[in-house]
Amino acid sequence: MKFAPIIYLIGMLLCILSLFMLIPALVDWFYGSRDWPAFIASSLTTLIVGGALFLSARGSATEHLELRQAFLLTNSAWISIALFGSLPFLFSDINMSITDAIFESTSGITTTGATVIDTLDSTSHGILIWRALLQWLGGVGIIVMALAILPMLSIGGMQLFKTESYETPDKVVPKAASFAAGISIVYITLTTAWAFMLWGAGMPIFDSVAHAMTTLATGGYSTKSLSLAAFNSSTIEIIIIFGMIVGSLPFVHYLSITKNGWQNLIKDDQVRWFFILIISAVLIITIYLNLNNIPYLDALRLASFNVISIISGTGFGTSDFNNWGGFPTTLLLILMFVGGCAGSTTCGLRMARIQVLVANAKAQISKLIRPHAVVVSYYNQKPIPENVAESVMGFFFLYIISFAILACLLGGLGLDLITSISGAASAIGNVGPGLGDIIGPSGSYKSIPDIGKLFLCAGMILGRLEIFAILVMFSPLFWKN
Repeated sequence: MKFAPIIYLIGMLLCILSLFMLIPALVDWFYGSRDWPAFIASSLTTLIVGGALFLSARGSATEHLELRQAFLLTNSAWISIALFGSLPFLFSDINMSITDAIFESTSGITTTGATVIDTLDSTSHGILIWRALLQWLGGVGIIVMALAILPMLSIGGMQLFKTESYETPDKVVPKAASFAAGISIVYITLTTAWAFMLWGAGMPIFDSVAHAMTTLATGGYSTKSLSLAAFNSSTIEIIIIFGMIVGSLPFVHYLSITKNGWQNLIKDDQVRWFFILIISAVLIITIYLNLNNIPYLDALRLASFNVISIISGTGFGTSDFNNWGGFPTTLLLILMFVGGCAGSTTCGLRMARIQVLVANAKAQISKLIRPHAVVVSYYNQKPIPENVAESVMGFFFLYIISFAILACLLGGLGLDLITSISGAASAIGNVGPGLGDIIGPSGSYKSIPDIGKLFLCAGMILGRLEIFAILVMFSPLFWKN
């Protein structure tokens, strides 16, 4: 396997990352913080390493990637950005350990939203905007990966979304770059629109920009320790709700709106399933809270925001749902596994995979009733290819196994049952907050042992890279010529 093209592209990504580090440096300088030199140092370090990699392999710029190289590039890119993205946390006055810095950066770039910082209100503006930038960059990276890279790699049933633009591996890099340009324009436009709406609703301009980035990325990093509850505004919550929904829908449909209007978005089965699930969960929890002496409108407001925050994997909080009782807490734990639509900034099992699993289950039941019948499973009114069904089943199995192993590892460190299970579910599903007093909506991951944080980092990367992309690297066949 030739590593030069991979080194070239990783170097390019690190150089781009170094430029983004200058933004929080300017923000800190503007607000008079002492942390701006930390971002300059981080930027120079990242630029030197990235530039060295870029120049050392510049002769491979025109080479096309083969299948194994695409796998290695996908893994290397996310891990490299997570590691170098930790430098500002390490160099700044926030006094983070190496483990905490890597955890915060990994959580950011994977749009998980889990944090070890419990003093956000006194944290410098540069660090706060860097956290938001990491999630924002991770969000657009996820979309491009989901629609340009994963279909070609045949990961987890994403072949369903393969287009003619990505039929062969040698088209991945040039077509992904072209696709990324269109997606980026849509992404920037939506982020700008939400920043103005939040500002108009009374949120300070700095907070509105940061929250707009983390909302569209469905990341959930806030600038306040109390998250959205600090603003205590129903208008802001409604704007955030719509932002989380927009981030959870397939971005490829936004690109086609200028040509086909809203037709593709409305006709997409996974979009309909997504809204049906949201409405059902919101109604159920609203009724439960109302029966437990919470006024109906307050119950609807609490249920709507927190259900959409969890199912989209955003992780913003307006209330500590640990105090709602066993039933809604259990339901929210289950929703951590679900996720939004394929081709969005969300993670988890996602609607498309759930639909394939349900279609397969219905087909198996039909075969039991009519053994000699020819039963065909459908997705979006089209037959599901056998290799797609097998890929989704394999993904689901590995997803559950990965969750179980991570939960056991956390439990082995002495963490309680609720923390272990919800922490594993939150990491694999890239949700952010867990359940319980330690990592619940009002807590943080700061008190988790260092080895536990590294386990969670591995879970976040595993969930973000759709499991198969990571596990294939451990196969001896992958490294054989």
